[in-house]
Amino acid sequence: MAVEGGSGIELVRIVALLGAAVVMVPVFRRLGLGSVLGYLSAGLVIGPFGFGWFTDPQAILHVAELGVVMFLFVIGLELRPSHLWSLRREIFGLGTLQIASCTLALTAVAMLCGLPPRTAFVGAAGFVLTSTAIVMQLLSERGDIALPRGQKIVSILLFEDLLIVPLLALVAFMSPLPPEAGGGRLAAVLTAAAALAGLVAAGIWLLNPMFRLLARVQARELMTAAALLVVLGAALLMEIGGLSMAMGAFLAGVLLSESTFRHQLEADIEPFRGLLLGLFFLAVGMALDLAVVAAAWPLILSGVLAMMLAKAACIYLVARVTRSSHAEALDRAVLMAQGGEFAFVLFAAAQAAGVIDGAANANLTAIVVLSMALTPLVVLLVRRFTRYDQASSFEGVDVADGLSGSVLIIGFGRFGQVMSQGLLARDVDVTIIDTDIEMIRSASEFGFKVYYGDGRRLDVLHASGAHTARVIAVCIDDRAAASQIAALCRGQFPQARLLVRAFDREHALELVGLDVDYQIRETFESAVRFGQAALESLGVDPEEAAQVSEEVRRLDGERFALELAAGDVRAGRPLIIGNTAPATPTPFTTPLRESKRLDQADGKPPPL
Repeated sequence: MAVEGGSGIELVRIVALLGAAVVMVPVFRRLGLGSVLGYLSAGLVIGPFGFGWFTDPQAILHVAELGVVMFLFVIGLELRPSHLWSLRREIFGLGTLQIASCTLALTAVAMLCGLPPRTAFVGAAGFVLTSTAIVMQLLSERGDIALPRGQKIVSILLFEDLLIVPLLALVAFMSPLPPEAGGGRLAAVLTAAAALAGLVAAGIWLLNPMFRLLARVQARELMTAAALLVVLGAALLMEIGGLSMAMGAFLAGVLLSESTFRHQLEADIEPFRGLLLGLFFLAVGMALDLAVVAAAWPLILSGVLAMMLAKAACIYLVARVTRSSHAEALDRAVLMAQGGEFAFVLFAAAQAAGVIDGAANANLTAIVVLSMALTPLVVLLVRRFTRYDQASSFEGVDVADGLSGSVLIIGFGRFGQVMSQGLLARDVDVTIIDTDIEMIRSASEFGFKVYYGDGRRLDVLHASGAHTARVIAVCIDDRAAASQIAALCRGQFPQARLLVRAFDREHALELVGLDVDYQIRETFESAVRFGQAALESLGVDPEEAAQVSEEVRRLDGERFALELAAGDVRAGRPLIIGNTAPATPTPFTTPLRESKRLDQADGKPPPL
């Protein structure tokens, strides 16, 4: 079928966009330059100032900002309200100190570069708003978000996102244009407050019931659609209220951080978040106007270098004053030395309000874009040519040494509830996921925190922390699903010991073939203990009854080893059967006639 001209052109552009990312990002990662710089370079190549395949980068940038929105939603899911409250000193104390000092220094630098005072202040206020997308991406690639130094950076970024609202109001106040008639500013404040209150109310009373209802339908596409609805709906509500879309998504994530659907939501959002965030970096690369840079290159080049150095110096000094180590302070200064995506919003609003002119907007935008493009390269150079003490990454953190690591429990029925009690009694960090909504609600009434999540999905396992868990315990009562999860975990998470609940003997043999570290038939040990109690009830001496039970375990282990060898299922692998963990396979010394006493009439072992 022929493709119409307009549709064909659009399809070519989409292919070019994806092709540029697919080609450039792996090359830059291979060179050790990181994915962000790869995206920015790809955008520059295919943009209006490269090959010219795209002429309106601002339109793409507007759509791609949803990537930043989704990124902050995922970050919000990781920050429970109690944890967010514990960061209040970093958010409002450290954030205020850093932003105030940077704004003063950057305003002075901009004025020294020849900009008028109002333009210099707007440029400094925009440049002080660090790029959340770039910093969070770099922290994520390094795995530093959860560390104390990463949490401090996240706190400052959150405060900067909040700052965009008063900055926009300040720009409106500085405007030489006639003020809005009829108390327009008061109406804007009331609209923003109403939007914020509506979002909080929806998060508390509507979101969890909606997800519980959709989970009962068991339709994965509906859960994904609902996750997108929450993120985009929160962003739209905040935009209507005149607030930051990204802040709306972040608040929605925080409100859902205690939800049992947290891990499932994160897994559903992740593909869209990654794709749109990559598109955002591509659009930023396209937005670099080389003509503007060429026309005013002395001002722009000196502005980029001076602004980045001044901001980095202020951040370093603030970090040292607040008792951060030299390595941590230097790392924070280099990571946050650039301007950010909210600067574009602030500059556009300032131009519309008549505070700055079009030329100043273009120059300031070029300075911010260049600083964003240079940041990954500067980070790489600094870390390569300075001795970064890796041990200082864990300053303030107790390094685990001989302690139990985190445990991921998949399935919280009767089996999972009993096996978890010993772990919880020892204060082991346990994450529990299940798909039974009623069970999750019942468990919460008894103080158990169980998350909704399907263990058969690799993305859900990643979101649940399987890639960092020391132990993964599969406790579900679905034989096929348990085998599927066991195979997935063994292939994807080799660092974790894999413990699986087996249904019967045949299933146990299958699990041994999957190379699980421990398996036990769900009723075997309880049945042996039950039989021991029956013997004692008949008057058998308790010690003799215990010896009989131990003999039953031994004979069962021998039969299991025989079947394992006969089926050639990883023959010779040390067996872990029931409560016995011999260093070598059990020797076949017991006469078969002795073991047949517990076998079926046809001589085959029962499916225990």
